[in-house]
Amino acid sequence: MAKKSFLRENLLTILTVVGVLGGTALGILLRSTTGGQWTKRETMYLAFPGEIFLRMLKALIIPLLVSSVITAIGGLDLSLSKKIAIRSILYYSATTVCAVILGIVLVITIRPGVNGTSYSGKQSNVMTRHVLTQDTLLDLIRNLFPPNLIQACIAQAQTTLKDPGNGSKELTSWDFEERYENTTNVLGLVVFAIVFGISLGKLGERGKVLLQFCDSLSEAMMIITSWVIWISPLGVFFLVAAKVLEIESFAELVGRLGLYFATVLLGLFLHGFGTLSILYFIAVRRLPFKVIGQLSQVLATAFGTASSSATMPITIQTLDKMGLDPRVTRFVIPVGATINMDGTALYEAVAAIFIAQLKGIELSFGRTVAVCVTATAASIGAAGIPQAGLVTMVMVLDTVGLPAEEVINIIAVDWLLDRFRTTINVMCDCLGARLVDILSVGELGRADEQDRLNAEPHELVEISKADDSRM
Repeated sequence: MAKKSFLRENLLTILTVVGVLGGTALGILLRSTTGGQWTKRETMYLAFPGEIFLRMLKALIIPLLVSSVITAIGGLDLSLSKKIAIRSILYYSATTVCAVILGIVLVITIRPGVNGTSYSGKQSNVMTRHVLTQDTLLDLIRNLFPPNLIQACIAQAQTTLKDPGNGSKELTSWDFEERYENTTNVLGLVVFAIVFGISLGKLGERGKVLLQFCDSLSEAMMIITSWVIWISPLGVFFLVAAKVLEIESFAELVGRLGLYFATVLLGLFLHGFGTLSILYFIAVRRLPFKVIGQLSQVLATAFGTASSSATMPITIQTLDKMGLDPRVTRFVIPVGATINMDGTALYEAVAAIFIAQLKGIELSFGRTVAVCVTATAASIGAAGIPQAGLVTMVMVLDTVGLPAEEVINIIAVDWLLDRFRTTINVMCDCLGARLVDILSVGELGRADEQDRLNAEPHELVEISKADDSRM
């Protein structure tokens, strides 16, 4: 009976993990039996069920994110909302800085690029975008304040540098223009939802109707998520299988880039199960491994989709089932999925210094610190979509003094590392939500008690009116 109960309670998690492993096995089998001769169209056909699953998840992001944040903020008084926000931001800042420092220490110690060979093949077709650190930071601030909320649902501001054609390599002298990238401006929507939630809280009774609407919308989105979540094993299975087929060369994966791959993976593992555990223990005097064990469904989905934003609906639902206060999860998780990218920050720091080592460039202490700062800023500016870190990688390379084209040296393994770093990003978000929930439990309890006391006079009035009508 105990075994049946365990299987029933963890069936979805088991199926999702089987989906990841089965997709990997299918991809390897198809490569070996066909000699790896799969066209892009054939791979697209294989990935199609996974693409549909990903579209379903992405369709839930905007209504769930906006309604959840409004409900979480509007249901709390401003002082408590402020405390939860400060705790979240302090946690995310600490983990990101620790991740970057750990990555830099590992890559300088292991030196995976020393005696390596720089890629000299054909130019990659992956988009590279010239950008300055200050442009990325300014774009981050611009996206906090979208001029059009409808546009923010489908696009975010992005500064692009244009080569003036005079041969100048000084990026500060290049022309620039503001464009809109075809991806959701999650940061702008979160800021609007926070401000809107605060305003509803200020309205008091007059704002209750709109707050209840947002709460109902959030709950409806969670019900739809519970339906979509059962497709996740199948979706993950086909997404992973298609990605394995897209690998150009397994020899390059374990050969030229093997030490670099191992360095990033070691860093992610140490950060996920070492640094995060230490910070969590310092804050709440508990080890997080039991919590991590309950997140297997979320982590498997994050690995399969390679998108922290797409995983967000499943993350919130899982944390709700774990008993976390919905007001905490519905604020901390959307914010974390937007600005907290520990895995991306670590990867970008390691990748930049690895490429510098390949090119024989010795970095001074000042430039190493600059890489640390830039990698942190780049991770915050990275969208929660697959391989977003590869785009912001260009900015970090500029700090090292390398052209954007050097990103070709790491493309062969980026698709797989992207999945691992997304998994760490999501794990950090979940532990952050749990940490904030534990630290805020007393204040949330007092807020609930106060709400109950405030509601009692209204209930007494209603009872009195009912008694008068009977007389």
